[in-house]
Amino acid sequence: MDLDLTPDQRSLAAGARSFLTAQCPPSRVRAAWDDGAGLDRTLWAQLAEVGFLGVAVPERFGGLGCADLEVAVLLEEAGRVALPAPLAETALAALTLAECGSDAQRERWLPAIASGAAVATVALPGHPLVAAAADADLLLVAAPDGLHAVERGRWASVAQPAFDRSRRLATVSADTGPDTLLPGTGPVRRLLDRAAVANAALLLGVASHLVGSTVGHVGQRHQFGRPVGSFQAVKHRLANAHVAVEMARPAVHVAAHLLAVGDPDASTAAAVAAVAASDAGRSANEHALQCHGGIGFTREHDLHLWLTRGKALELACGTPAAHRARLAAALFDGPVQLFDGPVHQPHHGRPTT
Repeated sequence: MDLDLTPDQRSLAAGARSFLTAQCPPSRVRAAWDDGAGLDRTLWAQLAEVGFLGVAVPERFGGLGCADLEVAVLLEEAGRVALPAPLAETALAALTLAECGSDAQRERWLPAIASGAAVATVALPGHPLVAAAADADLLLVAAPDGLHAVERGRWASVAQPAFDRSRRLATVSADTGPDTLLPGTGPVRRLLDRAAVANAALLLGVASHLVGSTVGHVGQRHQFGRPVGSFQAVKHRLANAHVAVEMARPAVHVAAHLLAVGDPDASTAAAVAAVAASDAGRSANEHALQCHGGIGFTREHDLHLWLTRGKALELACGTPAAHRARLAAALFDGPVQLFDGPVHQPHHGRPTT
């Protein structure tokens, strides 16, 4: 397959980077840490106005009609600015409703998502914490009989401490029934794969920012009459982080494309993308912190916003170890496992992981 983005996809990335850089500076991210009022509705309206909230909404419902790869491209730019808004969760909900929702569910929710009138979030199986539950109007939640689209007022949420305070997390208890069930078949697995790829795209953006901002920092900071960035040890650190990011990006794009076309290898590709992005994020995080020196440890420095976001995203949709276990199961013992936990290996006499 051709791994290059199309001109339209490149235009989406460039436009998103320009808009988000201007509208979501570090001061806005920091305000989200300190403001207890919840979602920045002004920012949310701006995202709707430029069409980003409707990127995954079909055109007949007022959206852009894009698929998973375009969503990943947009989310990388959102990660680059550490966007303090549930853009990924809303896009996941829109993609799932467009594919699996009833006509009534689509008519009710998709235009509202595209216009910014409705905030959506998802409760993933095996992950007890839900982002933006206090701000959401729609919750996609898994139950034994499938996925449900639950409106505000039919779930209760309890706020939980969050490592990244701009990502408000909560536990939820939802009231589901036949009227909330999505009639499409098999959406739970697809949602999990999509969430892993969306999270990987966000983490890729965070890592890209960490590498870029650190390159700028070491080019300006001097020691012994020379820029710190001229020292070989610093060059090696940042080169390793840069390579990790650039190697992860194709993995994320391939996984998103395979999800969009319904390829049977999409689950395996999603796990590869999650592992690659987590490794890149961890490398960028470590080297950015070390190259900034003592100032990188302070909450007053903007670097802290991205360091924290990166660490939060590393665990948001399953640990790298869990994704590697799913890859091992897919390659040697059968289908990809959906949830974190021990991998059952029923034959070959090997111990379980």
